[in-house]
Amino acid sequence: MRTPPTSQFMLEPVLDPNADEGTSRDAIGLGSSAGKGLDTRHGTILTLEDISVSFDGFKALNNLNLYIGVGELRCIIGPNGAGKTTLMDVITGKTRPSHGKAWFGETMDLTIMSEVQIAQAGIGRKFQKPTVFEALTVFENLELAQKTNKSVWASLRARLTGEQRDRIDQVLETIRLSASVERPAGLLSHGQKQFLEIGMLLVQDPQLLLLDEPVAGMTDAETEFTAELFKTLAGHHSLMVVEHDMGFVGSIADHVTVLHQGSVLAEGSLEDVQADERVIEVYLGR
Repeated sequence: MRTPPTSQFMLEPVLDPNADEGTSRDAIGLGSSAGKGLDTRHGTILTLEDISVSFDGFKALNNLNLYIGVGELRCIIGPNGAGKTTLMDVITGKTRPSHGKAWFGETMDLTIMSEVQIAQAGIGRKFQKPTVFEALTVFENLELAQKTNKSVWASLRARLTGEQRDRIDQVLETIRLSASVERPAGLLSHGQKQFLEIGMLLVQDPQLLLLDEPVAGMTDAETEFTAELFKTLAGHHSLMVVEHDMGFVGSIADHVTVLHQGSVLAEGSLEDVQADERVIEVYLGR
C-alpha cells in the first residue's frame, strides 16, 4: 500500500516491498513500455485499491480492487447496477471515492486530480453514445481533437504541423475512414461515428483507453472490425472495455473482470469466469 500524498498529484510513492505478493499484478504486466512521463516500473498502468463510492447510503463501489497491466486489453462485465459506470467515473475524476486509492502508473494519484488533468495525463474515455461534431467533417473532428486546449474555431483556423497531419492520416487509416475524410460526421453510420470518436481519442495518444459498450448498435461487420481494431491497439495502448456482448468479449479479451454489487466477483480468462458458479448465478444464468 502506498502512503497518501499531501498536496501534489504526482509524487514518489513509498512502497511496501511485499505489497505485490498475492495480487493480480504478478500476472498482468505485459512487459510493454508506457508512454513518456508515466512511471510503470511494475508493469501496471492502473491500480485501484479498496475503492468505495456511496450515493445516499448506497454503495456503488465496495472496497473494489483492480489492477490493469501496461498494454493489456481488459474486459469488465457484470449485471446492471454492478458499478461499471461508477468505476469509469472514478478513474476519470468525475466521481471521487469516499475511500481507497486510485493510481495511474506508480506516481499519479487520480483521486486528487481534476478531470482535465487526468485527460492530459493520458486517460481517454469513450461513452456508449458517440459524441462527435456532426456539422464538421471527419477530418475537422480529428483536427479539433488534437487541439483540446483551444476553442473550436481557433483550433480549426490554426495551421496543422506536418507531424500532426501525418498522425491524423495514420488514425484515419486505422479507423478505416480515409475515404470519408471530407464527409460531414452527421452523415456517417452509427458504427462509423463510433470509429470516429475512437479516432478522436487516438490522435491525443492516450496511454489508457476506457470504452463503454463500444459495439452497441453496430452491425455484425462493424463489430468484427471493432474487435480487430482493439486487438491492434492493445500493446500500444492499455484498454479497459465495458461490454455486455459476450460474443464480442470472447473475441478480444485475454483477461475478464466480473463486477457484482460494486466489488470484483471473479477475474481470469473468459472460460474461467464463465465456469464460475458465482458468475453463473448472478450474471450469466443457467
